[in-house]
Amino acid sequence: MRLSDFDFDLPEDRIALRPAEPRHAARFLVVRAGQPLADHVVSDLPDFLRPGDALVFNDTRVIPARLAGLREGRSTGGANGTPVAVEATLHRRLAPDRWSAFMRPGKRLKVGDRVAFGAREDRDLDRLDAVIAEKHEGGEVVLAFDLSGPELDIGIAQHGDMPLPPYIAAKRGEDERDRADYQTVYAREDGSVAAPTAGLHFTPELLERLKAKGVSLHFVTLHVGAGTFLPVKTNDVSEHKMHAEYGQVTQEIADALNAVRAAGGRIVCVGTTSLRLLESATGEDGVVRPFADETAIFITPGYRFRAADVLMTNFHLPKSTLFMLVCAFAGTATMREAYAYAIETGYRFYSYGDSSLLFKDETR
Repeated sequence: MRLSDFDFDLPEDRIALRPAEPRHAARFLVVRAGQPLADHVVSDLPDFLRPGDALVFNDTRVIPARLAGLREGRSTGGANGTPVAVEATLHRRLAPDRWSAFMRPGKRLKVGDRVAFGAREDRDLDRLDAVIAEKHEGGEVVLAFDLSGPELDIGIAQHGDMPLPPYIAAKRGEDERDRADYQTVYAREDGSVAAPTAGLHFTPELLERLKAKGVSLHFVTLHVGAGTFLPVKTNDVSEHKMHAEYGQVTQEIADALNAVRAAGGRIVCVGTTSLRLLESATGEDGVVRPFADETAIFITPGYRFRAADVLMTNFHLPKSTLFMLVCAFAGTATMREAYAYAIETGYRFYSYGDSSLLFKDETR
């Protein structure tokens, strides 16, 4: 497969800069292979589910992972010892005091450089200092912070900004409203630097209606890294390397989902993150097992799905790994038709955009 196989033209005005209000009022395209596309709104979701179905949510919580700082002048004096402005987007926690991060300008940083993300005065409560411990390709570094554990968490919360996706950040700055908008109502496990955006459409009212319908709600955790925004740079799709992300499926959740399948219910994944995690936790026999590890699963057309029956997801970027995933799930021709229709009829794309409900293509 070539990268160009997953390209399409998307007008700039289709990129949503704010979410729908209320959240469940977003448009909702229902997509089934071989059937006409159907326009709805997210609040109609219960109409497409059956008693005994299971909704699987990613309960990760987005942290304010974008940090602005100053690289201190090097011992050699650097440019007259003048600090250099830098920006870090935390990507993945490696240890109580260490994060992998993407930094700009990456080329100007060296191992051993010290960066001040908080106040530079000697006031411990205001300081958030780190050292570049490792440097990798593409501007990725390992930051070793002076603080550790909960103290580091507090420091990041105090000094960090919400890491809006680049296609939104390029058009407007982050504001206080994003602190709520870019978080699901059920988020509880700190660790993501990007929201599981399909879940942004849910409200407490919609969750109650789903439970009243007899649909069970289950929560898994996949901490989404900044690698989700990295473009695919290889023309041969098979050569692309996914960034690893940490996920967890408990024994209790695995047992519950296996019981749902045994009783004839469907597993409905809310978002590509919960789908990727469940597929990582499910064996060739279709049994979901406990999982607590990193996953770098890369799903492209031809993949045989083990766990997911239905997928609720937003509209994704051209040539992205997520568009490849939805093509694998619902069929490439079906998704090309759905995206062309969505663009033509004014659906809003990406993190704050509209949603879709995809049924697995059983004809393949």
